[in-house]
Amino acid sequence: MSEGRSNAGSASAPTVLRMILGRRLQERRQGAGVSLDDAARALRVTPLTIRRLEKAEVALKPLYVEKLLETYGADRQERDEFVAFAERANEPGWWHTYRDVLPTWFSAYVSLETGAKTLRTYEPHYTTGLLQTREYARHVLSGGFPNDSDEDLERRVNLRLRRQALLERSDAPTLWVVMEEAVLHRVVGGPEVMREQIERLLEVSELQHVSVDIVPFTAGAHVGACAPFTYFRFAEPELPDVVYTEILSGAMYLDQRSDVVAHLEAHSRMSLLTSDAHSRALLNRMRKEYS
Repeated sequence: MSEGRSNAGSASAPTVLRMILGRRLQERRQGAGVSLDDAARALRVTPLTIRRLEKAEVALKPLYVEKLLETYGADRQERDEFVAFAERANEPGWWHTYRDVLPTWFSAYVSLETGAKTLRTYEPHYTTGLLQTREYARHVLSGGFPNDSDEDLERRVNLRLRRQALLERSDAPTLWVVMEEAVLHRVVGGPEVMREQIERLLEVSELQHVSVDIVPFTAGAHVGACAPFTYFRFAEPELPDVVYTEILSGAMYLDQRSDVVAHLEAHSRMSLLTSDAHSRALLNRMRKEYS
């Protein structure tokens, strides 16, 4: 995934805590029998603003949250709990320190990635960022940002590597990667870099919570011959599944059920075009070719 694209889908993509809070506010409003119009009057805003707050499309100001909960008949303890949650939701994540090289819209991706319990990724061009080695990442990013200074490039690389720490957590998410064989033939940084990268893929594929499937050229045309995408699923029941996908001119966050299901089915179908044994055999063969 490239951190350099513009967001064609939304000026303010959702982050995990905002999504949770927005859903809870919506449930609380509906449970109290308060309409969007009535909630909007309480804040002196439009009904569209309330809808955007509930969809986590804008930041949730603690004062707004408290006023809404008061309108919904919540007691002092419940209002305080929601306000504390709103303050946490507005705190910058660890990636905030990289904001000079991280577009605002992609910070949403890092937040979703950090909070997910399941990640399913399709990559037709490059090794997915969570599994890239330092040198492979450096060459990918330098190609994507040819005008970067050495300092900015190094910060982009460090950000990508720091994201990988989530795979080492005690509560690490399940990561299921489907890549095209073309990824292994695209020589990024030279044979030595490619050999190291393939060794990394072989190493992580042995982890219980990581799967790496390589779709071979012999699979021919298939449903997933499209843009890269990542599917996120969360432990919190109020959060919908989300798909992040890239196109030539931008990127989008999708949470409509039909869109999510289409991507999930495509990922599952592609995984059936190979097997663990075939994927490892292909990785070992390509490692030898780069020796």
